Amino acid sequence: MAIRKKSTKSPPVLSHEFVLQNHADIVSCVAMVFLLGLMFEITAKASIIFVTLQYNVTLPATEEQATESASLYYYGIKDLATVFFYMLVAIIIHAVIQEYMLDKINRRMHFSKTKHSKFNESGQLSAFYLFACVWGTFILISENYISDPTILWRAYPHNLMTFQMKFFYISQLAYWLHAFPELYFQKTKKEDIPRQLVYIGLYLFHIAGAYLLNLNHLGLVLLVLHYFVEFLFHISRLFYFSNEKYQKGFSLWAVLFVLGRLLTLILSVLTVGFGLARAENQKLDFSTGNFNVLAVRIAVLASICITQAFMMWKFINFQLRRWREHSAFQAPAVKKKPTVTKGRSSKKGTENGVNGTLTSNVADSPRNKKEKSS
Repeated sequence: MAIRKKSTKSPPVLSHEFVLQNHADIVSCVAMVFLLGLMFEITAKASIIFVTLQYNVTLPATEEQATESASLYYYGIKDLATVFFYMLVAIIIHAVIQEYMLDKINRRMHFSKTKHSKFNESGQLSAFYLFACVWGTFILISENYISDPTILWRAYPHNLMTFQMKFFYISQLAYWLHAFPELYFQKTKKEDIPRQLVYIGLYLFHIAGAYLLNLNHLGLVLLVLHYFVEFLFHISRLFYFSNEKYQKGFSLWAVLFVLGRLLTLILSVLTVGFGLARAENQKLDFSTGNFNVLAVRIAVLASICITQAFMMWKFINFQLRRWREHSAFQAPAVKKKPTVTKGRSSKKGTENGVNGTLTSNVADSPRNKKEKSS
């Protein structure tokens, strides 16, 4: 009787696209549960907390303002449920952009593993920065922030927000919270995770701080300014991956990055250090959302200054590393050409490259590979 041998085949390995699509499908089902809950009277009250903005206040119309009543919002604990729902929406949009745009470009360009991960990162962030920057600019124009900069500190605390303002902050918190599970979905390398956690944490810390301390006017201006500079960097990196000769975008980004840090410090000191410091009401009051006290102002300015200093330190290290790589790349071209001597050894040395060292083209030639294998 023949004994059947056990199969030694390894289980099938799931591809990155399959794992990402599988998680996106699960998240889509969870989001649909909240949307379907709006259709039934029993679950509608619970679903509304997740889907729509909470803490609505209707102000009566005045003679000076518009004839219609204004609907404004303030923040509360129920905003956590809304942030959770839109975090699921951000995961779905992330998967759609990855599958229908970035993965198709990656297959055509045949990037290496390192460039593949960086291209995906820049592709996702450039799309988000562009959308958030346009949206934030629309809010600034519609609420006359550009024509009247004193709105940044006048009539503080800014505890009442328009629908666009509150939805903008909810979306920002949801997007940066969705970046945590994306570290697993995208199979981020272990050495890249600390760097990702640092800048995700910085975004959440400053956005949540501006939202909770009722500094949403200043936070919106600083976010739009920062997002524009970051968008320019990531879009330049996308062009660089398609053509490595493209360097003009990085030069423009370097100038705007420094200017962006200076403008951030100027606006922060002008708003917190001068505008709020001269306000009449400087008492801590949680009921009205007034945090205009000396300790809070010092903490806000300190956090902003430390963050800007940290970003400048990273920027200087990045520029120095690029300068060293550029110098090392141009160094072989400056070397003198080898002198030709008689004999077979000199001929062999000149064939192998500069001063007898293997160049990348010669080392990778089929003939040399054949000699190495023999």
